[in-house]
Amino acid sequence: MANFITTIRILCSLALVFCAPLSLPFFAFYTAAGLSDIFDGMIARKTNTATEFGAKLDALADIVFAAVVLIKLLPILELPLWMFVWVGVIALIKVVNIVIGFVRHHTLTAVHSVINKVTGVLVFILPFTLPIINIRYTAVPVCAVATVAAVMESRTVITGFQ
Repeated sequence: MANFITTIRILCSLALVFCAPLSLPFFAFYTAAGLSDIFDGMIARKTNTATEFGAKLDALADIVFAAVVLIKLLPILELPLWMFVWVGVIALIKVVNIVIGFVRHHTLTAVHSVINKVTGVLVFILPFTLPIINIRYTAVPVCAVATVAAVMESRTVITGFQ
């Protein structure tokens, strides 16, 4: 059941390709994909059906969703250079965390901390704010929280403590 829900996220993500950015169909598929991300893991844990395949499918679904959303939204946003730099620094920290985690544990690891979950929620909400608030104002708190999350994740990956 959880893998089916994860597959729905992939299908909703692919459907976004055919939607105008920030349109009603875009938000419908976007919301369905986001909700599936919440429920697939919850259902897998509650039904004791979490598997390594499910975790990899979830990671793939996350990548597809993020890539499609970026492909759809980046062309319509007027982002200042500082925003690209800030997001790039966050991404670099996250990549370094993955590499360090792989070197230390010989597997791809993800830190499921509260602050990472808060970051995910803030990033998910961001497109809903675009029609009413300039991204230059909403991006600052989102990037600030994401920076703290990435640095805390570094601490966890390096020291092994959460």
